[in-house]
Amino acid sequence: MKNYTTDKIRNVAIVGHGGDGKTILTEAMLFNAKVTDRFGKVEDGTTTTDFDPEEIKRQISISAAFAPLPWNDHKINVIDVPGYFDFVGEMLMALKAADSAVIVLSAVSGLSVGAEKAWEACVERKIPRIFFVNQMDRENANFIKTLDELKEKYGTAIAPFQVPIVEKEHFKGFVNAVDMTAREFEGGKMKEIPIPDDMQSVVEPIRTMLVEAAAETSEELMEKYFDGEELTDKEIQDALKKGIMEGDIVPVLCGSALQNAGVQVLMDEIVEVTPSPAERPAHKGTNAKNGDAVEKPVDASKPFSAFVFKTVVDPFVGKLSIFKVITGELKPGIALYNANKEANEKTGSLYMLIGKKQQQVDVITAGDIGAIAKLQHTETGDTLCTASDPVIYEGIDFPVPMLSMAIYADKEGDEDKVFGGLTRLEEEDPTFRVEQNSEIGQAVISGMGEMHLDVRGSKLKDKFKVAARFEEPRIAYRETIRKPLKAEGKHKKQTGGHGQFGHVWIEFTPLADAEKRFEFVDKIVGGVVPRQYIPAVEKGLTETMDKGVLTDYPMTGLQATLYDGSFHNVDSSEMAFKVAASLAYKKLTDANPVLLEPIMLAEIIVPDDYMGDIIGDMNRRRGRIMGMTPIGNGKQKVEVEVPQGEIAKYATDLRSMTQARGSYTLTFLRYEEVPGNLAPKIIEEAKHRMEEE
Repeated sequence: MKNYTTDKIRNVAIVGHGGDGKTILTEAMLFNAKVTDRFGKVEDGTTTTDFDPEEIKRQISISAAFAPLPWNDHKINVIDVPGYFDFVGEMLMALKAADSAVIVLSAVSGLSVGAEKAWEACVERKIPRIFFVNQMDRENANFIKTLDELKEKYGTAIAPFQVPIVEKEHFKGFVNAVDMTAREFEGGKMKEIPIPDDMQSVVEPIRTMLVEAAAETSEELMEKYFDGEELTDKEIQDALKKGIMEGDIVPVLCGSALQNAGVQVLMDEIVEVTPSPAERPAHKGTNAKNGDAVEKPVDASKPFSAFVFKTVVDPFVGKLSIFKVITGELKPGIALYNANKEANEKTGSLYMLIGKKQQQVDVITAGDIGAIAKLQHTETGDTLCTASDPVIYEGIDFPVPMLSMAIYADKEGDEDKVFGGLTRLEEEDPTFRVEQNSEIGQAVISGMGEMHLDVRGSKLKDKFKVAARFEEPRIAYRETIRKPLKAEGKHKKQTGGHGQFGHVWIEFTPLADAEKRFEFVDKIVGGVVPRQYIPAVEKGLTETMDKGVLTDYPMTGLQATLYDGSFHNVDSSEMAFKVAASLAYKKLTDANPVLLEPIMLAEIIVPDDYMGDIIGDMNRRRGRIMGMTPIGNGKQKVEVEVPQGEIAKYATDLRSMTQARGSYTLTFLRYEEVPGNLAPKIIEEAKHRMEEE
């Protein structure tokens, strides 16, 4: 593919709900542009952009994939984006690079949750949008119903550029309401036909609405329109493009990607009415030298800078950094500077990605998308630039993972391989987290949902040849005491040779601040316990406190006052006093020990319609509603204090309750005593686990 100037580039994300035909639409666009010579199918695993083994196996998109293609002397960088909510990070990465978006809908199912989420993400980022009502060839397809749903949801911004021609429930073509022409699909080809007589009355009001929308984009056109003058086709087209770029007009087109009907027209519209990178607002960032805010329009004449919006990790090829050039141009061999890491990078070969293929190129200009292999320091969200003009662009605000699972190697001895592989996978997916949680003694992975984590487990096996299993992670319970206790600890071993002797009296009391783990008080007088052994008493207690007296959960909120004891001139040692302290600690079974559970603050964002379900569900989970705040767009933020043990799989449950329209974040607040009716079961389960281990 030849090099294109910035004004001839269109970066478009194909977004929407899973199953509505985004990948097939991309496939049709590639076929029309003659990038491919055959039409791939999802069910056969032959599409260009669903090339990962997991995508082929599951027949869904998992990662954002790239499909650059030439069209009408322009280059369209198509980004095929997963539609399932577990892979929302991929959509956010794609929208960072995109200058417009095509939101795909099914004419059968209409406005879906995935489309709603895509719309919200585009609006937040002020990305121009086009709706493409797909699957018009299917039984029960209903364009008008889908259009009415869009109008009800998004108001006057919705502008049907096309009205389908349907005969005997069969999609035949469409009328273009912008230029008042009609096209019919026949044998995979499109031909212009007269507008059917029975559609004139339908199309003319839509045409009038579009002209009015165009006129409203400028005072000059508005004045001309009200003076009764006809707007020219160019004036209408230019005005509609302006409205689209500002988000005031959102075209609605229709077709069937599977039948390749209406796709070429969509491609024409992408070229004609969506913005080039240079027509988008300037990119905001920070001058890395002085910290001043900067704004940089996409401009090939300026010093080089680019934003890395996605990373792909391969165990054999290494790391592939995918970026969008903001200013200047990039050629092989140019010295690069990572402003985020304050590190130099060596530029090797440059690539244009076409699905899984890497096509080497000699230059990537401002506004275009490319890839570099094996950068040493660079991660997703970093800025590459020149050392003389360093800039850091605003990063991507990824959502916090909502579901966590403990992970174990299937084969003993593979623990390092599992953790290493997961760490590599974490590099390419910022919504995926890996940690060694020392408090619960488990390796824990976190992601957006069950499918997300399941895919990571499969990738671990496919990419790094090591298998693992998931379990629900343990809750980080703790123990404390509710009443003071004076306890003696005596360690005496004097049977031949060098003996051991340590003897202490310790008063244990609950700390007023239960969040404070431990406080040691020395009240020894008269040297009954020599000075050199007192630190050993404290150390013996702190080490023993890692396990409580009820279970193996750690003790907290404990004050220990050493007030008496005795020693032996020969047999006493630091070790003997550590053991004596631990023996005194074990008598805390008489200090009314109780189990504590972590209490979390859950901030739940849900549409108003689901508020009753959310509140009822939280009451069943022992949650306490702390507040409800309207946040606009028909949504509420509910703040709930809830035990962590009650919401282990809340991500799945919330998705089910809200049809995937809800989201939440968790923040640790404090520890509280487990209710007496629940504590015995938790303690019994912990003891059973300890026996097995």
